[in-house]
Amino acid sequence: MTSSATQEDTRTEEVSGLADPWVTIVWNDPVNLMSYVAFVFESYFGHPQAEAHRLMMQVHEEGRAVVSTGPRERMEVDVQAMHGYGLWATLQQSGASGTEAGA
Repeated sequence: MTSSATQEDTRTEEVSGLADPWVTIVWNDPVNLMSYVAFVFESYFGHPQAEAHRLMMQVHEEGRAVVSTGPRERMEVDVQAMHGYGLWATLQQSGASGTEAGA
């Protein structure tokens, strides 16, 4: 009986391992300067300056940008960090509502 219980646990881990990763989305707002948003992306996420600028422009022009991808717990930390910087951010699974991790 012990081996079948272990086997079930293993299958559960495999299924959860195949789930879509989560993403942190930063949304456009009328408050923060574009230079500040790029600074946050560069300093918090470690994005190179050009990538931080590209993501900031995506937020500005498209209304949102995916700024990080990973397990839900990590994305929750990133969302809280963005709130701490005064940015509007949410998380969702990468496959939800057509959002792609690379978008």
